[in-house]
Amino acid sequence: IGFLNGFLPCGLVYMALFASIAMASPYSGAIYMGLFGLGTIPLMTTAAYIGGLLQPQIRQKIRRLIPIFVVVIGILFILRGMGLGIPYLSPKPASPQITTQIECHQP
Repeated sequence: IGFLNGFLPCGLVYMALFASIAMASPYSGAIYMGLFGLGTIPLMTTAAYIGGLLQPQIRQKIRRLIPIFVVVIGILFILRGMGLGIPYLSPKPASPQITTQIECHQP
């Protein structure tokens, strides 16, 4: 199951992929990705077995909650990116944003 994690469009997989590309040699990059795949086996196996142990009613409730969860997380990401100054939800940017206009050519 951990090996198949490389085919998932997941941010952690892409971070590991970019880290393996940054390695000194293709050999060390392959070792890095292999260890990353092995490291995902325990959690992915546990998730697969727990999913099989849940009662059908609970699985159905979880399936209904997933779209709501995705929308809520999406709204939180949008609010966070707006930099509204709300502590822990939408903090102001750490560095000032660029306010000057840059001209690429002379008129």
